[in-house]
Amino acid sequence: MTTEASLFYRFGVALFIGLLIGLQREYTADQYGIREGRLSMFAGLRTFSLMALVGAAAAMIADLLDAPWAFVGIIVPLGLLIAVGYYVTASRGDAGMTTEVAALVTVLAGALAYWNQVVLAVALAVITTGLLSLKLELHGFVERLTREDIFAVLKFALITAIILPVLPDETFGPPPFDVLNPYTIWLLVVLISGISFLGYVLMKLLDAREGITLTGLLGGLASSTATTLSFAQRSQKHAEFSPSFALAIMLAWMVMFVRALVEVGTVNRALLEVVWLPMALAAGAGLLYAVYLYFFGRREDDHEQVALSNPFELSTAIKFALIFTVVLIVSRAGEYYLGETGIYLSSLIAGLADIDAVALSLSELSAGGDGLELTMAARGVLIAALANTVTKGGIVLATGTPALRRALLPGFLLILVVGVVAGLLLL
Repeated sequence: MTTEASLFYRFGVALFIGLLIGLQREYTADQYGIREGRLSMFAGLRTFSLMALVGAAAAMIADLLDAPWAFVGIIVPLGLLIAVGYYVTASRGDAGMTTEVAALVTVLAGALAYWNQVVLAVALAVITTGLLSLKLELHGFVERLTREDIFAVLKFALITAIILPVLPDETFGPPPFDVLNPYTIWLLVVLISGISFLGYVLMKLLDAREGITLTGLLGGLASSTATTLSFAQRSQKHAEFSPSFALAIMLAWMVMFVRALVEVGTVNRALLEVVWLPMALAAGAGLLYAVYLYFFGRREDDHEQVALSNPFELSTAIKFALIFTVVLIVSRAGEYYLGETGIYLSSLIAGLADIDAVALSLSELSAGGDGLELTMAARGVLIAALANTVTKGGIVLATGTPALRRALLPGFLLILVVGVVAGLLLL
């Protein structure tokens, strides 16, 4: 039975939704409407609030009459009024229908609030307000997209929604091939592709040209190795920015540690509880040095963007799947034939090339009660992370300017020392 207090609560949520979206629409009209010569707007703060309340009231009437058509009978005339409003604004030269669609969402969100779907209703309101508020940013994001970016999105949808569901979720063969599960392998390919693609999208959305520091953070999410190589090469032409480049590279390395922990936690929460502290200490050491560079070593950021291509391609995904499969088999074979030494050796060698494959393979091998021992797996992940850091440090030493090497070397050594000591004491 619906109490009076519950009714006031639901209608109050509906009113809040209308106020939130209406406030944004009216603010936008005040900011841009006068500038564009508009004398009036379709709906503002009061109208949106009333629309949300109409949605809640229509839902209540339908429940009281036990007649869903009563809800439709109320909403349809309101929809016609919105259509008339669009016709009027379009006849004045404003053919956009964003406000009208937002009005429909407001009405439906108000109805959801009455039907006690409060969390969903509020989420819709927040998302709608966010999309309305990010008009300029989203348009700028679209302008920076390329044809290759669009195809990359389609390819990502292909491997996620079409390929993944049809793969068998079972293992095949005797040890060390008993770890090969096509569904699991491809699921982890989707995870890595998604993380890299997210970093690339954020760089497009936030426009990392605004500063080297932001580029380092987002570039580390997309590819810390590519970010390191790009800044090291750029230091040859802009040696005066070497401290800033060192800061960006250090931040990219820190994001790599966090990224590896996210990957581990996604696959094996128990392993995350073991490995997070030494990994966090190594990353924290680098972060402290990055803070030093930020306040004392860097120059003002320039406005050049790191040259990162779209990280998602089908060929890239397939290559990672093959690398991950090889690392998985080698790690399992090392454990099976050489024990602890085999795990550490395979982690060291594979980590020089790719931390993601090692983190995911050891997480998979240590999942379950009869899998690889957690401490051994944690050591392998840490070894791989430090080995990958050595690779990127080597890139800087080989391609960076002397100024970049001098700026980055103390932080590089600090990460390695803290990582090794943390591993010895905690694992």
